[in-house]
Amino acid sequence: MVGAARLPGALMAWDLNRLPRISLHSTSLVRAPEVALEISRRTLLLLTANVSVFLLNGMWLDRLIICYQAVEDQLKICGFKRDADVFELFLSQKDLTEVIDLSRFKKLKYLWLQHNKLQGITFLTRNYCLVELYLNNNAIFDIGGLHSLPSLYLLLLHHNELTNIDATVRELKGMPNLKILTLHQNPLCQYNLYRLYIICHLPEVEFLDRKQVTEDERRAMITIFHHERTRIIQSIAFRGRVDASWNPRAPFKQKPAQRVPPGLSYCVALNR
Repeated sequence: MVGAARLPGALMAWDLNRLPRISLHSTSLVRAPEVALEISRRTLLLLTANVSVFLLNGMWLDRLIICYQAVEDQLKICGFKRDADVFELFLSQKDLTEVIDLSRFKKLKYLWLQHNKLQGITFLTRNYCLVELYLNNNAIFDIGGLHSLPSLYLLLLHHNELTNIDATVRELKGMPNLKILTLHQNPLCQYNLYRLYIICHLPEVEFLDRKQVTEDERRAMITIFHHERTRIIQSIAFRGRVDASWNPRAPFKQKPAQRVPPGLSYCVALNR
């Protein structure tokens, strides 16, 4: 049992009854080398898989330890003795790939995590007081979890790996206090009308990519993405004399030229 205790858990859970048994009869002794080879092969594969999982878990644990140490160092530098006193954390340029759960800091308002190697932000789940969040210059491709930050006012996400503009907008919706947002230098910025699309779905944002959202942009957004609303407004303004079939996203169709009656060709030439 001492030897068995040192084996990986998956190997101990292996049902030994399912292994090919070597019979002592002479007819089975011929297959004994084959059976032994098959057992060795399966054991080697199982041990390799367990070692890989162990190494991955070890790497993940090491990354969390690095982040934990960085957090503790900042608490000492800022002189915070209680978690309830922490309102800001400087964790930028720490070469972090993982971040520990920060829900212990209930009153955290300002968090600097830029210039790291983060890929996600699932560590922010109960930081309801967070006002400013700096996540620029990372490798983030998924912002799942941000919708649980209703107090967020400033969010910097530029220079990351965000590709899905619809998923990004869905995650940022429902944030009434979000006024400053950066998304430039992400793959999703390559979409046509990217800026107007963001303004349309996040109307509370006042500064996008370090530029103030103008009234002209909001009017253009309404014209492009809210065609029905634009048609009604124009119909009221022009007393119903607006073509209801007009669609700004439909291909342009040129009206056919009207034929001039033969008797009026001379008059038309004089008016030119």
